[in-house]
Amino acid sequence: MKFLKTGILLLSLIFLFNCKQKQVATIKGLADISTKIETPKKAAFLPNKQFNDYWYNGEAEITSYKLEMARYGEIRNGKAVLIYVTEPFLAKEQVKADRNDPKNVNILKLNSTKNFNTGVYPYSIMQSTFYPIANNQHAVKVSASVQEWCGHVYTQLNNRAEFKITSHSYFEGEADQNFSLKKSVLENEIWTQLRIDPNSLPTGDFSIIPSLEFVRLKHKPLKSYNAFAESKPGQYTLNIKELNRKLVINYNKDFPFTIENWEDTQNGLTSKATKLETIKSAYWSKKSNANSDLRKTLQLD
Repeated sequence: MKFLKTGILLLSLIFLFNCKQKQVATIKGLADISTKIETPKKAAFLPNKQFNDYWYNGEAEITSYKLEMARYGEIRNGKAVLIYVTEPFLAKEQVKADRNDPKNVNILKLNSTKNFNTGVYPYSIMQSTFYPIANNQHAVKVSASVQEWCGHVYTQLNNRAEFKITSHSYFEGEADQNFSLKKSVLENEIWTQLRIDPNSLPTGDFSIIPSLEFVRLKHKPLKSYNAFAESKPGQYTLNIKELNRKLVINYNKDFPFTIENWEDTQNGLTSKATKLETIKSAYWSKKSNANSDLRKTLQLD
C-alpha cells in the first residue's frame, strides 16, 4: 500500500509538471506573437473627452475636395475624398476585428480616394492607412490600388519585424514582388498622425518612405529617401529633394485638425486639393437610393 501511494504521488507530480510545461509553452507562444508587433518608441497618446466624443461617436468623418491632379504633364480636374474613422484592429492578422478584445489595437483609419480622367479614360486611386491611436509606433498596415483602362496595380505594406511589402502590377519590371524594408517614417501615416497630434509630426532631417500612390504613379523604387520637414500651427511642409518633390498640407490648427487643402509639387507641376464639404456619418449604413443625397451634400455628384 505504501508503494502504491508513493507511485500515485509520483504520477501526480509528473502530471502536474507536464501541465505546467504546457502552460509555459502557451505563454511563450503569446510572447512569440507579440514580437511581431512593433515595440512602442514613446509614451502612448492618451485621448481626452473631446477626442473621444468626436472620434468614438459611431460615425466617420468624410471630407470632399476639388482635385487638380497632375498626370502625364497636364492638370486633370477631379474629386478627392478623405474618410477617417476609428476601428478595432487585430495586431497579428492586421485586419479589422469583428469583436471586442483587450488585445485589439485602436486604429484611426484613413481611406483616401482620388478620381479623375485622363483624356478618354478614368483613373481611380485608393489608399488605406491603419494608424494606432496610441501614436507611438508606425502604421500597422498601408495599402494602395490604382485602376485605369490600361490595367490595375496593388501594393500592401505590413508592419512586422520589418516592413513587409507585397506588390502586384501589370508593368514589366514591377510585376509580382515580395520584399522587406527597414522601418522609417511613412508618408501615408503623416495624414493620420496629424489628426491625432500635429505636434508629434516628424521635422528636420529624417528618412521617409513616400506614399504608395506616389511611387506607383511615378514608377519610383519603393524605399526610404532623405527628407526634410517643417511644421508650424496649421501647416506641415515636406521636402524630398532626391525626388524633386514638395508637399504642403494646410489644416485647421484647432482640434479636430481638419485638413483644409494640400499641394504636391514635383518637377514644377503642382497637384492641388481644396476642401468642399465635411460631414459626420455612419456611411456604411447609408446604402439605399434615398441616401444618395449625401453625395450631393459632399458635392461629389
